[in-house]
Amino acid sequence: MAFFRSVCTLLFQILALPLKLLEFIGIYSIYKRAFPIMMYRVAKNYNKKMHDKKKELFSNLSEFAGPDGTLRILEIGCGTGANFKYYPSGCKIICTDPNPHFQRYLQEAIDANDQLEFEKFVVSSAEDLKAISDSAVDVVVSTLVLCSVSNTTRVLEEVHRILRPGGALYFLEHVVSDPSTWTYFLQHVLQPLWYFFGDGCEVTRATWKDLEASKFSDLKLRHIEAPLMFMIRPHIVGYAVK
Repeated sequence: MAFFRSVCTLLFQILALPLKLLEFIGIYSIYKRAFPIMMYRVAKNYNKKMHDKKKELFSNLSEFAGPDGTLRILEIGCGTGANFKYYPSGCKIICTDPNPHFQRYLQEAIDANDQLEFEKFVVSSAEDLKAISDSAVDVVVSTLVLCSVSNTTRVLEEVHRILRPGGALYFLEHVVSDPSTWTYFLQHVLQPLWYFFGDGCEVTRATWKDLEASKFSDLKLRHIEAPLMFMIRPHIVGYAVK
C-alpha cells in the first residue's frame, strides 16, 4: 500500500508542475486576490456545518478575561471574521492575516458584530507577530490556520509569547487521518494539487504533535470527525493554557 501511495502521489506531483511553475514566476500570486472571495463562501458553509462545535469550543472564553475583567482576543489568520459571532459581547479584538485582501470581507464581519470592540487588523504571518507585545492578550484563536503556516513550532512560540500568563490558545484545525484509512491515503495522494487550490493548505499534518510538544502547561485536546468532505474531516479541537 505504501508503494502504491508513493506512485500515486508522484503522479499528482507531476500534474502539479504547471502550478509550481506559475508560483515560481510569480503569476500564482494573483490567486491570493481571488482566494478571499472563495473563502468568504467557504467560511459561511463551514460555520453552518460546524456551528455546534464552534459554539461549544468558545463557550468558556470569558473565563480567561484579564484581571480588569476585559477579554482581549487576538485571532491569527482571521480571514473573513467567521468566528466573531461566537465571541462574548464587549471583548476586544485584534486580527492578523498575511493576506491583505481579506480586509474587505473582514470589515463586513466587524460591522455585523458591533457587540465587539475591534482594535486593529495587522497584515502579518503567524510566525512573526512583532506588532504585538509580550503578554498582551488573554486569548489567541486559531481556526483552520495551522494547516498552512510555514513553521508550526514558530507560530506556537509566538502565540505563547503574546499570551499573558494564564491565557489560552483556542484551536479548531483539520489534521491528517489515521494511517489505516483510505482518507489518509487520499490526503497524501491529492496533497500536491490541494496545496495550490487551498493557498498553501496541507492536509497531511499531525498538528496535535506540535501542540503536545509546545511550551503550554495545560492542553485540552480532542480528535473529532467533522461533518465535512473526507479530505478535511479529521479535526482537533480544544485549548492550551500558558
